[in-house]
Amino acid sequence: MNLKKYTSEFHYNFQLAIPVMIGHLGHVLVGLADNIMVGRLGAAPLAAVSLGNSFVFIVFSLGIGFSLAITPLIAEADGEKNLDKGRKLFQHSLILCAILGLTMFLILLIASPIMRYMDQPPEVVALAMPYLKIVAFSMIPLMVFQAYKQFTDGMAKTKYGMHATLLANIVNVILNFVLIYGLWIFPRLELVGAAYGTLISRFVMMIFMIWILNSREKFKPYFKWLHLDEIKKQLFGKIINLGFPTAMQMLFEVGVFTAAIWLAGTMGTIDQAANQIALNVSSMTFMIAVGLGVTATIRVGNQKGLRNFSELRRVSLSIFLQVFIIECIFAVAFIALKDFLPMVYIDNDAVVNTAASLLLIAGLFQLSDGFQVVVLGALRGLQDVKIPTYITFVAYWIVGFPICYILGKVLGYGSQGIWIGLLAGLSISAVLLYLRFNYLTNKLIEKGQNGNRI
Repeated sequence: MNLKKYTSEFHYNFQLAIPVMIGHLGHVLVGLADNIMVGRLGAAPLAAVSLGNSFVFIVFSLGIGFSLAITPLIAEADGEKNLDKGRKLFQHSLILCAILGLTMFLILLIASPIMRYMDQPPEVVALAMPYLKIVAFSMIPLMVFQAYKQFTDGMAKTKYGMHATLLANIVNVILNFVLIYGLWIFPRLELVGAAYGTLISRFVMMIFMIWILNSREKFKPYFKWLHLDEIKKQLFGKIINLGFPTAMQMLFEVGVFTAAIWLAGTMGTIDQAANQIALNVSSMTFMIAVGLGVTATIRVGNQKGLRNFSELRRVSLSIFLQVFIIECIFAVAFIALKDFLPMVYIDNDAVVNTAASLLLIAGLFQLSDGFQVVVLGALRGLQDVKIPTYITFVAYWIVGFPICYILGKVLGYGSQGIWIGLLAGLSISAVLLYLRFNYLTNKLIEKGQNGNRI
């Protein structure tokens, strides 16, 4: 195999991916700032953030997953040089995302009392309830932001989302300092302060994104509002047909991690806090893979618009190789730093020791987790979403979670058993998704394309 034809793409892949990585990492860093600052208050507040965010992550996964459908549609229109098609797709997507953001907010408000019946520590539930109700409202600005961000990603202009999330993180950290601990004229609000910091920072992120894009001549034609006769049910249907399965894929993956949080919560505050630390650390490295996954969606979508399927496969394989090398490095880092990383979050020996054992396993599933999200991105660029949805459901819920429950709860391996189950689910997903990609791309090439445009 001639590796150079794949490694030669690494630089351009990174050019597209790095702003996306930083942008998605920004979402995680909001949680990281909350976790580190709240962790100084004790194990129960940290576990409460974990429990509250577990609800947020479920609806957040639906929203983010749905918005990811915008990117391949815009990338295909951009590859075709069809501005009017891109404009109409974006405007319809923005309407759907705004409606979805409001729906997510209402779902979280209605669902929040459920945590009282989940066999979680009472002191954790008491702290988590007010935190969740405030963060729930941030779903509205977050989804409007996502519509704009996924549009710019599809246009291969990934830096704007990065700038917005970096600004949001600066705002969040400042607000956390003054509202969690109570500085200057501000009262000490503890967890509620962290929630207000997240809410305000997401409004800042949305407003900045709208302002910066409207100030760029390249994007102005896309922001010309639709006339009533331009609003088409067919376009809404096209976006929903791609967005709904994508949202389900995200829901199945985030759902199994959320279920792991809840399962760890039934084992006590120590296990739940340790589980949150391991998840948060893993989420940060996962964002690197997410960036490359979006790159795969953009580049595959462009090549699909050009109908150059041989080049589509070559570019995709270059991204798969790139993420595998990166995740190998992360796996080594997790194992080497397993005793140090938990101490960044909390000064509690029991929590630190438990989290260190989880990071050993997390180091191994870096490979599976990173690889599967990039292959999913490539399949999304092909607009193949239904079969991958079935694959993720089987991998996470037929294989992964039963192993989590049996090893963690039934056989008594605790959090370690839960994470072994997560590793199994991610590995099955990675293998099956790659087989799907391999089948589809070979089939496209065999249909007479052989790398030629048609």
